[in-house]
Order: sequence, then structure tokens, then C-alpha cells
Amino acid sequence: MALKESEAIVLRTYPLRESDLLVTLFTRMEGKVKGVARAAMKSRRRFGGALEPLTYVRAFYDDREGQELARLDSCEVIESPLATEVSYARAVALAHVAELLDELMPDREASDAVFRLSLAVLQELRGKALWMPLTYFELWMTRLMGFLPEFSECVVCGRALDGSRAFYHALADGLMCLDDKRVASSELSSESRRIAAQMLRSRVSEFAGIDWPKAVGADLRKFLLQILERHIEKKLVTAGMLEKIGS
Repeated sequence: MALKESEAIVLRTYPLRESDLLVTLFTRMEGKVKGVARAAMKSRRRFGGALEPLTYVRAFYDDREGQELARLDSCEVIESPLATEVSYARAVALAHVAELLDELMPDREASDAVFRLSLAVLQELRGKALWMPLTYFELWMTRLMGFLPEFSECVVCGRALDGSRAFYHALADGLMCLDDKRVASSELSSESRRIAAQMLRSRVSEFAGIDWPKAVGADLRKFLLQILERHIEKKLVTAGMLEKIGS
């Protein structure tokens, strides 16, 4: 059988037996593909540094009938996050992107929109920016997965929220007005709602160079993460790690 070829983003690798690696790729052609890279921990010729998480590669792999895992033949690096210095904060941000893709994307379901989003956000994460590209990625992943609620009206009564206070709850969908908010709700500021609306009609590169400390959009990221975690029915490991990073 001829090898398949696709652009891909490396999401995760796990040791398998003595020298093999179990690799999860997010491919442009087929979505998330899991495969085995034989002798990857011994041979640097075929893979080199191409299997580092979040490396953008051209992958060559073989699907064999009746086998769940593909056989990863080789990878060519297109762009690597290791091309520049990786701080701890940046490493956690990259891991967060990988975890979201791995948890949210079904196996063998291609999405060119998600692939292009991922590449654009990874490009921004190669610079000094951290919280802006993460906010953009979480927002757009929530939208592309079909989970993003309407920002402009109360989910309970339908009242317009423009210029009004808006609240959300970890166990409920959508935003609520002051009269309909549930006990232990959190507020989503009008500024964060404005940022979200702007991000939904702009490229991530249009926000490059803007001073964006951790406090900016923090309530929006919390709102989005609660939605995402409710749908995947588990806590994201990297979300807790990001919370501990300073501004």
C-alpha cells in the first residue's frame, strides 16, 4: 500500500516497548491519527526532532487493514517550536493547545478550519505573546466545536445583554442577566464580551503587539474553559498549570 502524506501537528508521544513511540498527530488530511513510530527512540535519521509536541511536520504513514494504529514511516519538519527558546510559561501554553486538540478532535475527522486556527495560534506563541493567543484559541475552538453560546442575550429570558451585566455558571449553558443568574454564578465583564466579539471577526495576527497581561480576558478564559470541560467531561490538566503562571 502506498504511503499517505499529510501536513500534521504532533500532539503527543508515548514510549511503546523498548524503542518505539506511540504518536498522536493532528493531520490536515484525516484529522487526528494515532500511529506507531518504529525504533523512533533509536533512529534519528527518519524522525530527528520531528516528534516533539506541537512540531508542524509533513508526515508519511501507512494504514493497514484491520489495524487500529497507523505505521508512521517518517516526518519532515516544516516548523518547530524549539527553533526559539521555550520558557516554562510558553511550554505550558503549547501543551494547553495540544491537550485541547487531543481532547476535542475526534479520531479521523478532518477539519481544515481547526488546522488553520492551530497553525495561526502556534505562530503567535512563537513570540512573546501568551494570553492573547490562548484566549483566541479557546474562543475559536469553543465556537468551531459548536459549544459557544450567544453573547448578546440572556439564555433564560431572552433579554438583550448589550450594556447590561452578564453572568455564567459552571453547570449551565449560556449567559444570564442579573435577574436570572444562578447562585454561585460568575460575571463576564462587558469588556471581555467586547474582546470576544472582536476576536470572532478578526485574525489572531491582528492582535499581535497589543499589551495583553494575564488579567485581560481572564474571566472570558474561565467562561470558555468551563464550557469546554463540561463537554469533554473532565478537567484539563494544563488549565490548572496555566492558572499558576504569573502575569
